[in-house]
Amino acid sequence: MYDTGPEMTIDTNVEYYAVFKTEKGDMRIKLFAEEAPVTVNNFVFLARDGFYNDTHFHRVLDNFMAQGGDPTNSGAGGPGYQFEDEIVASLQFDRAGLLAMANAGPGTNGSQFFITFAETPWLNGNHTIFGEVVEGMDVLLSISLRD
Repeated sequence: MYDTGPEMTIDTNVEYYAVFKTEKGDMRIKLFAEEAPVTVNNFVFLARDGFYNDTHFHRVLDNFMAQGGDPTNSGAGGPGYQFEDEIVASLQFDRAGLLAMANAGPGTNGSQFFITFAETPWLNGNHTIFGEVVEGMDVLLSISLRD
C-alpha cells in the first residue's frame, strides 16, 4: 500500500476516460477532472499503478449501486491513505451511471468507489461524484456480486 496520496499529475484541461473491464463486458467512463481534480488524480494514479487489477464489485445492491475498488475484495481495504471530499453543487445523484467515491464519512476517501444504478438523491452532498458511464450502460445494469 501507500503512505500518502499521489502528487497531482493530471491536467484538468484534458478529458480523461476509464474503461472498466468486467465479465459482462466493458464500461467506458468519462472522468470529471475539472470538477473533482484530486479524486480523478487519485483514481488515475491507482489505475495506472495496477491497484485495481483483479478487483471485483464486492457490494451490489439492486436499484442502487455497485461498489468496488477494494484490493481485498472484502469492503474493508484501501490504499493506506485518505483524502478530502470534492462536493460540487452542480453534480447531483440525479441519474444512473454516476461514478462516486465510497466513504465512511467526510474526508475518508481512499480507493473504493461506486456506480449508481438509478437516481439516488439522498447521497447528494455526501459523496464525491467524479465520473459518468458514457458507454456500456447495459453492462452496468447487468452487474452482479463479484463481477
